[in-house]
Amino acid sequence: MRYFLELAYKGTAYNGWQRQNNAPSLQQTIEVSLSKLLRHEISIIGAGRTDSGVHASFYVAHFDSERAIEEPVSFVYHLNSILPHDIAISKVYRVSEESHARFDALSREYKYYMLPHKDPFTRDLIWQYYRELDVEAMNIAALSLMKHVDFTTFSKLHSNNKTNICHVTHAEWVVDSSNKLTFTIRSDRFLRNMIRAIVGTMVDVGRGKLSPNQFEEILIAKDLSRASGSAPAKGLYLSNIIYPETIKL
Repeated sequence: MRYFLELAYKGTAYNGWQRQNNAPSLQQTIEVSLSKLLRHEISIIGAGRTDSGVHASFYVAHFDSERAIEEPVSFVYHLNSILPHDIAISKVYRVSEESHARFDALSREYKYYMLPHKDPFTRDLIWQYYRELDVEAMNIAALSLMKHVDFTTFSKLHSNNKTNICHVTHAEWVVDSSNKLTFTIRSDRFLRNMIRAIVGTMVDVGRGKLSPNQFEEILIAKDLSRASGSAPAKGLYLSNIIYPETIKL
C-alpha cells in the first residue's frame, strides 16, 4: 500500500534531503521513525532533493507499507512524537500504487526570504542582507525568467541533468510592511542550486552592479561562470507542490 506524507522541516541541522553515508539527512531521519512506528523497514521517496540548509514549509514524500494505516490522524500524532522538533508531519493519505511524489508533481513553488536589517530570531531562517536593493529592477529582471527555458547558466556543474530546460510560470519579488523581501518562483522543475544562483545574480541587479538587460544576457549565455555567487541556503524554502487530483484514492 502506497501513502503520501505531507510535511514541513527546518533544514539547518541536515545535510539536505537525500540520505548520506556520514551526515544527517531528512530522508534517513524520517525513514527511521516510520520504520519504528510501522514495525518494518520503510524507504521513502521525496518530491525533490533540497540542498543542505534549505527548508520546506510544504513537502511531499511517498512510502510503501505492509501494514494499513487505519487511523491517519492518530498515525500523524504518533509519528510527530518520535520525530525531532525540526520536522513536522501534517498529513498522511493513501494513493494509487503508481503514484510518485517526484515524478507526478505538475509544478513546484519556492520562496526566498531576505531581510535588510539584523534580527537575532531569524538568523537561520532568512538571508539578512544589510543593503538597500532596487526591487523594481529585480522584478524587471525576473520577467526574463518566464521568457526563456534553458537555465544552464544557473545550473550547478556536474549535476548530471538530462536537460536544463525548465518552464517558469511565475517569478516575482514582494516587499511587506516589515521590509522583508520575498521572491516567489514557480516552475515545472528546478535544477540543482538554480534558485540560489538566480537570487544571487538578481541581488547584483538590485545593487546596480547589473542591469535587468544584462541579467537576461547572462541567462541567455548558458554559461555558469557569468552568474553571480549563490545566495545562502538558509533563505530558501520549498513552499508548494501541485499534483493531479487523480493520485488520491
